[in-house]
Amino acid sequence: MPGLVSATGVLAFLADEEPELKVFALQTLNDDIDTVWTEVAAALSQIEALYEDESFPERQLAALVLAKVYYHLQAYNDSMVFALAAGDLFKLDSPGEFEETIISRCIDQYIAVTAAKKSSPQASKTTDLPELATTFANGADTILSPTTPFSQTTLPPKSLLSRDSVDNTMLEATFQPAFKQGRSGSIAELPDQATDSLQRVIDRLFESCMKQGHYRQVVGIAVEAKNLDVLRRVIKRASDDEKSSKSKTQEGSPGPAEDLMEYTLGICMDIVQERSFRTEILRLILDLLNEIPNPDYFAIAKCVVYLNSDDEASRMLQTLVDNGDKSSIANAYQIAFDLYDNGTQEFLGKVLAALPSGEPPKKEESEEKDKEGESEPLLEEEQEAPENELPEGVAKAYRNIRSILDGSKTIKLNLEFLYRNNRTDQSILNKVRDSLEGRNSIFHTAVTFCNAFMNQGTTNDKFFRDNLEWLGKAVNWSKFTATAALGVIHRGNLSQSRKLLEPYLPRQGGLSSGSIFSQGGALYAYGLIHANHGAEALDYLKTQFSQAEEEVVQHGGALGLGIAGMATGDWEIFEKLREILFQDSALNGEAVGLSMGLIMLGTGNVKALEDMITYAHETTHEKIVRGLAIGMALIMFGRQEGADVLIDGLLNDPDPTLRYGGIMTVALAYCGTGSNKAIRKLLHTAVSDVNDDVRRIAVMSLGFILFRKPGSVPRMVELLSESYNPHVRYGSAMALGISCAGTGLDEAIDLLEPMMKDPTDFVRQGALISLAMIMVQQNEVMNPKVSAIRKTLKKVVGDRHEDAMTKFGAALALGIIDAGGRNCTIGLQTQTGNLNMAGIVGMAVFTQYWYWFPFTHFLSLSFSPTSIIGLDHDLEMPDFKFHCATRPSVFDYPPEQEAKAEEGPALIATAILSTTAQAKRRAQKKERAQRRESMDIDSTPAPSADKMEVDEEKKAEDAKDKKEGEDKDSAATADTKKKPEKEKLGYEIENMSRVLPGQLKYISFPAGRYKPVKKPTGGPLLLHDSQPEESKTLLEEKLKKVTTERAPVAGQQNARGGRSGASGRSLLDGLVDPTRAGSNSAMMQQLLRSQGRSSFGLVDPQTPGGGSGAAAAAGVLTAVDEDGEGDEEAKLPKEFEYFSDGDEEDDDDE
Repeated sequence: MPGLVSATGVLAFLADEEPELKVFALQTLNDDIDTVWTEVAAALSQIEALYEDESFPERQLAALVLAKVYYHLQAYNDSMVFALAAGDLFKLDSPGEFEETIISRCIDQYIAVTAAKKSSPQASKTTDLPELATTFANGADTILSPTTPFSQTTLPPKSLLSRDSVDNTMLEATFQPAFKQGRSGSIAELPDQATDSLQRVIDRLFESCMKQGHYRQVVGIAVEAKNLDVLRRVIKRASDDEKSSKSKTQEGSPGPAEDLMEYTLGICMDIVQERSFRTEILRLILDLLNEIPNPDYFAIAKCVVYLNSDDEASRMLQTLVDNGDKSSIANAYQIAFDLYDNGTQEFLGKVLAALPSGEPPKKEESEEKDKEGESEPLLEEEQEAPENELPEGVAKAYRNIRSILDGSKTIKLNLEFLYRNNRTDQSILNKVRDSLEGRNSIFHTAVTFCNAFMNQGTTNDKFFRDNLEWLGKAVNWSKFTATAALGVIHRGNLSQSRKLLEPYLPRQGGLSSGSIFSQGGALYAYGLIHANHGAEALDYLKTQFSQAEEEVVQHGGALGLGIAGMATGDWEIFEKLREILFQDSALNGEAVGLSMGLIMLGTGNVKALEDMITYAHETTHEKIVRGLAIGMALIMFGRQEGADVLIDGLLNDPDPTLRYGGIMTVALAYCGTGSNKAIRKLLHTAVSDVNDDVRRIAVMSLGFILFRKPGSVPRMVELLSESYNPHVRYGSAMALGISCAGTGLDEAIDLLEPMMKDPTDFVRQGALISLAMIMVQQNEVMNPKVSAIRKTLKKVVGDRHEDAMTKFGAALALGIIDAGGRNCTIGLQTQTGNLNMAGIVGMAVFTQYWYWFPFTHFLSLSFSPTSIIGLDHDLEMPDFKFHCATRPSVFDYPPEQEAKAEEGPALIATAILSTTAQAKRRAQKKERAQRRESMDIDSTPAPSADKMEVDEEKKAEDAKDKKEGEDKDSAATADTKKKPEKEKLGYEIENMSRVLPGQLKYISFPAGRYKPVKKPTGGPLLLHDSQPEESKTLLEEKLKKVTTERAPVAGQQNARGGRSGASGRSLLDGLVDPTRAGSNSAMMQQLLRSQGRSSFGLVDPQTPGGGSGAAAAAGVLTAVDEDGEGDEEAKLPKEFEYFSDGDEEDDDDE
């Protein structure tokens, strides 16, 4: 039957009195509405009257026709309302554009209505902190509640997709959105009946999806609508369907329920922005996982860390250990590694406290009975009985888990990996040293940082030993920085830390051991060695910090305490720091304010914040205000909405330093979330604040918010990178470096390359540092631009005409690009996808090098080793190999720089005249003729005794060298002939080798003895041993053989058995003793000789070489500077007078 050409005749039936004719007209129009809707639109009022007439038998049909006409008129809200009224006549499974559009509209409406209901009563429930009661400087901005956004008194609803609603924006409280009517995309106001119909449509839709196995679609809608009941229902339905079907139960592949749980967890961590709602979802997932007979324990561990649920974590580990089988214990070890990687010190401490110690009962009874009774009565009281009965296998498992959770195992493995695979190119470091004049403190500091970053965690401090003369040029804060560099180089070397730093650390009883700068730097270094693992170091640092009287030593002690005690929430340490803060010293106040934030990192402690805000308004020192501002930002790390009220108060403060702190709080509270709200605030501040420092940090902070979406940052800062304001340009460069670190992202490099030639020196500095961050661990195959960038960095360092700031940046960049012996990347998130707390904090404090160079060392906290370290059930490293399905060159180390001899200027070729050439030819002819004549005469050979043996040997050597050279040339030509052959695809990698994050997807474990317990994510990986009864070969731990040598200290012998007692100490005394500090160049020569060096840093042939760099450098760095640091003033023999322009003045020379 042909369709309608015109609807005029059919529309006339709508005015007829017979209901059958009206129904016929509606049916006819419904069938051909796509062609005649323009005519039907004129009769909408008649059709609406039929729909509203309750006596009309086909009201639903009338509603369906109206819905289709409104759809063509693009009035989608009206169309949706009438489609809902059509009931079952509206077919969900019809594959038409009309149906798809209305279903999409229904889903949007359902999400908006349900999410609004969820959000409105939630504001009061999400408060996880007490009220922060303090007043900021302007008086009007009193803080109300920690959950209100920056400029509002109530928490608005937030949509995850940020469609056309005002959700997730930051608007004034009086703002009223003006919704357009008719064709707008805004949410419709539905009558109650339509709301019920909407729920029925959504239910039908969910049922249809679940029947077809499309569970993920339902999960997505449920999460956006914040409907946890639906989420629970769909996961349970997937589990039930899996049990009933049981057809696809392949070994090793996850079932639908497990797969869905992993998907939900991924959505929750990556997409959900609201902290309180994310916590609810994770709690739901955790409950559901615990109900499953064989749950995914690694997923549970993820939830537990985010929820900070230490009791769940300890219960899970105990369950796995109690299972007793090797597979469960291996899983327990792997989960313990994951917990350590993602948890704070406070969280891990609580988990450890809840676990049995695993110590054999014999020891407790005999040797340590009294100690145990005194130290841990509360913890062991309940567990004493069962612990005494622990079998040896279970006790050993608990001991191993405790060693993993306290961090000692991971730190030891990473230290061994970095030592074993160190690929530092010493020639680059030597070039930087030679190019930068050591007497200039900024250059000396730059070389120190370059050395520290290149050798981070490798324990290779050879550069200090080889360059004692250069090191001797360090004075004051350069000396502080150089000593602290030892902490970066030996980071994680816990067992040797005290022995290593003993010559530098302050002596007991407050006696001076030399320069106060080296003492302060040593305390800073001690904290860096024990970074985020302060259990063994905190008591010592607390004691030294309390006893210190010099401000420089307090400065270093505060930094060391903060780094070692990061996120412990220790109120005792906080109070010690606060006492020093109240002394109102600008020198140590900045470090103390920062450390207060580090101790309370992420706790959101209101009492601490109130103290810090109050003192920030009272003090007159800008350095103290800045330290407190950054400290407050650190306290709000990861708090998201909980930090909004503090942000609001700080950003409204007239003091630009506190506004700076407000922006830092935005960066750290919302780091890694990609929050639109935070991004809008930062962009607004970047273009509107009157202070350059605030604008710079606002742009830079975009990198912290978006480091999980690095591809979006270049587009966002593209225009800002061309700003007229150099501070904004610098901020955009650093934002690219922070967010794209280690990615080698081409778009970011394209923006940064022109900035290397910026007219402003500090913009060039920022561009060079950021390029190094992005290019870390990149090689020619991964990014062809890397060699050109490396050349540029070396060129800038060696350019005499370049500005000091830019050269400083280039030296830092050369250290960063080869971080940790080329085995580290910059990781702001952990290998399992959580926030890397230490890494983010390190990066945030590193950016403050703008004000204070020693903060640069904090960047080392962001360096993450890139490795796979396979461990068996005994936590030992078996000697085995795994497979990488790429060519070896793709992820290989970059080649080392070729050591070229310094070439002088090329000689200009002399012009040769034709007459000269003829004369030469004649001379050659004559010489050949003479040679022929001499061959005819028999000359008697000289006796052997008269032979010049040296000449003979030389000729033989020359001939040999020539032959070797020819062999090499032939080999080289052979190589060039072979080169066109392609590399083989796939190769074997040994255990404990470098594996880059991008390489993990190519890694596989072929059928053999060892199989991993989970998909490798980098770092320690537990292996199942399929042949446990056979003997195993283990990797040798190379670091065990290395012993740390102390610097010479009175009455002790050095490692070579040489004397460093009386005479060795007397040399040191000559440098350390202030009364003899000024006249010791000869003594310095003797000291260098005693260390096995000449004064030019070369090995002294008279003394056997050896000894660590830290030991060798002790005499230089602990020497008191010649400017009389702490000296008494020289007495004048008599007062003297001088005259100036006829005015007599008596002055004492000081």
